[in-house]
Amino acid sequence: QVQLVESGGGSVQAGGSLRLSCVASANTYSSACMGWFRQAPGKERERVATIGKDGVTTYISYAESVKGRFTISKDNAKNTLYLQLDNLKPEDTAMYYCAAGGGPGGSRCYTSEYNYWGQGTQVTVSS
Repeated sequence: QVQLVESGGGSVQAGGSLRLSCVASANTYSSACMGWFRQAPGKERERVATIGKDGVTTYISYAESVKGRFTISKDNAKNTLYLQLDNLKPEDTAMYYCAAGGGPGGSRCYTSEYNYWGQGTQVTVSS
């Protein structure tokens, strides 16, 4: 069974922090690529951060707009993907989605190939 369940969103002031969690079913968590995406009202969905496995190698990628502020990580014992959001800005306001699939893994994780998605968790940042 495919399952991705996000939590941890909320409303914070600019400069604040949140930690998003995504609990995955075992078969989904074993995907070569997992990532976080976001979509703000009236805007297209954008990639935030991804983790790609390639054998023993892990490749992490961030969108330029979040580098140095957001951190993606995984807890294999809990089948959970995390996204730590620090120094939040109003422009980070969006629905955040966890996704799995994405391609062969490693540096080859492609947005168009993510085939499993969670329902999303809302992040709202006020100025």
